[in-house]
Amino acid sequence: MLSTAAPLSERTPQVSVDDLLEGLKPSFRFSEVSFDSYIPDPAHPSQAEAVEALRAFSTTVGRKRGGLMNKLFGGGKPAAGPNGIYLDGGFGVGKTHLLASLYHSVEGKRAFGTFVEYTNLVGALTFRKTVEVLSDYALVCIDEFELDDAGDTTLMSRLLRELSDAGVKLAATSNTLPGSLGEGRFAASDFKREIQVLADQFKVIRVDGEDYRHRGLPEAPPPLTSDEVESFAAERFPDREIVVDDFDALTEHLSHVHPSRYRQMIAGVDVLVLKDVETIDAQALALRFVVLADRLYDQDVAIVASGQPFDKLFTEEMMNGGYMKKYNRAVSRLTALARSGQMGEEAL
Repeated sequence: MLSTAAPLSERTPQVSVDDLLEGLKPSFRFSEVSFDSYIPDPAHPSQAEAVEALRAFSTTVGRKRGGLMNKLFGGGKPAAGPNGIYLDGGFGVGKTHLLASLYHSVEGKRAFGTFVEYTNLVGALTFRKTVEVLSDYALVCIDEFELDDAGDTTLMSRLLRELSDAGVKLAATSNTLPGSLGEGRFAASDFKREIQVLADQFKVIRVDGEDYRHRGLPEAPPPLTSDEVESFAAERFPDREIVVDDFDALTEHLSHVHPSRYRQMIAGVDVLVLKDVETIDAQALALRFVVLADRLYDQDVAIVASGQPFDKLFTEEMMNGGYMKKYNRAVSRLTALARSGQMGEEAL
């Protein structure tokens, strides 16, 4: 029998400031990763180089530069090395794994969250209170730093500058707008220009490679029929928490629930049965679905679906437009979760 748990389309969780702060840590998927568990691709030496660079950076965390007051009064010695490190590369090369490994490798107060989670925190706490709270941390990790919203990017740039002045070590991965340069995304120099004062304090680490989620793996299985998805999930996952959602109802619900609540919305879910997937043609909704895909992937929620395959989830224009990197990442992650749900493979 399928679980009687409420579908996602009927869940509207309330998220407090304490919940947001408690959530600033690597997700279940990255809760136990380490530099040793990251397997560099020999065909791309930059991956092994990135591991060594982050190991070295981790030794500087906790050694404060002294902060603004100490600078004014001559106290504190500068910590060795850069105050920030930035991983620049495509999706699926393991940047989040590396960033989480850095988080786990150091002691003291540290925070780990996506760009969106930090902007949500500022919205809940106010900018000044966020600076006050995070200034007490030794390390702040920002996954998927985005350059697609000028207002949010300026807000985060200011936040990082103030945290750097307080002596907090910073680490970020890129999630930049593609299409501007030959490589299909902003270069590291664009990121550095956005953070202005921090530019000279960040060491840029390039991580090349192919999407590891599909290295040597078979294509995702075709979607099941609408009549068989529920029985298929019940038979394959008899002891797991399964929720069933109609795609139309879920996407309509997502448009009314703030993305900061998506993590809590899928809490306790092991398997998502998604019926009658259709191509999304509204950009605002597509971007919200990208956030949901990230949260599902974070929590390793297996997917059993009917309707359109996930490589048809977004329009061709979206997949080749300004947000193509986001959409490609979402398709990659959803495909991995579908393999897990329908083929029993681990969603890497």
